[in-house]
Amino acid sequence: MARQFPNQQIEWRLRKEKIAKILMQLSGILITGSLFFIVGTILYKGLPYLSWEMISQAPQGGFYLGKGGGILNAILGSLYLALASTGIATLVGIPISLYLNLYVPKNSFTARSAKLLFDVLFGIPSIVYGAIAFSIMIWLGIRASLLGGIITITLLTIPIVVRTIDELLKTVPIDLTQVTFSLGATRWEAARVVLKYIRPGIFTAILLAFGRAIGDVAGVLLTTGFSDNMPKYIDEPAATLPLAIFFQLSSPIPEVQGRAYASALVLTFIILFIVLCTHLLAAKQKKHKL
Repeated sequence: MARQFPNQQIEWRLRKEKIAKILMQLSGILITGSLFFIVGTILYKGLPYLSWEMISQAPQGGFYLGKGGGILNAILGSLYLALASTGIATLVGIPISLYLNLYVPKNSFTARSAKLLFDVLFGIPSIVYGAIAFSIMIWLGIRASLLGGIITITLLTIPIVVRTIDELLKTVPIDLTQVTFSLGATRWEAARVVLKYIRPGIFTAILLAFGRAIGDVAGVLLTTGFSDNMPKYIDEPAATLPLAIFFQLSSPIPEVQGRAYASALVLTFIILFIVLCTHLLAAKQKKHKL
C-alpha cells in the first residue's frame, strides 16, 4: 500500500471537506425547496377560497357540497384538543423526565428500560394510539367525543415531551447539580434549578407536542368523531381541522377541494403563530439568563 505524503493527506482532507460542504448545501436547498413548494402549493390552491366567512362561521347545510358556511367549529375543536392534550402531556411528562434523571441512577435498569420504552412509544403510529384509546373508551363507557380525542392525543404526546425533556436534561452541566446538592438542597430544589436552566428548551418540547397534536388525523378518526356543531361540551363529538381537510379533499366538487386547501392554510397559520410565540418566549428567557 502506497504511503501518502503530508501534502497529499492535507489535499485529501480538504477535498473531503469540500464534498461534505457541498452535500450539506444540497441538503439545505432540498429541504428549503420542499418547504417552499408545500407552502406555495397551499397558498396557490387555498388562498382564493379563504375568506372571513369561512373562518368565522360554522358549516351550514350542504357545506361539503359547496354551499355556505365555514370551518370555525373545526378550528375551535382543534385548538381545544391540542391545548388540553399538550397541557396534560406537559404536566405528566416533565415529572417523569425529572424522576428518571434526578431520582433514579442514570445507568440503572429502571432508567434504561424506561427510556427504551419511551423511545418505542415515540415511534408508534398514531392509529395504534387511536385503537388503544378506543378500547379504553369502550371500557369506560365513553362515546366518540372531544374527551376521547384528548385521551388519544395525550397518550400520543407524552412520549414526545418525555424524550425531548430528557435530551434537554443531558445538556445540563454536571457541576450545576453537584453544586446545588453541596449547598444542602433537596432533589426537588435541584429539580427546580434544572428546570429554570432548561426553560427555553421546554417551550420547544411543548411546541413539538402541540404541532403533533393539532395535526394528527389517524388518532382522532376513531375517538373524536365529527360534528358540524360548535364544540360546547367535552362529551360531545367535535370536528378538527385535519379531519375537515380529509373530508373536503374526499369530495369530487372542485370548490370543496379548494376549501380543503384553505383549511390547510389556516392550520399552517396557526402552527406559524405558535412557532413565533415560542421563539419569542425562548429568546426572552435566554436574555434574562444572560
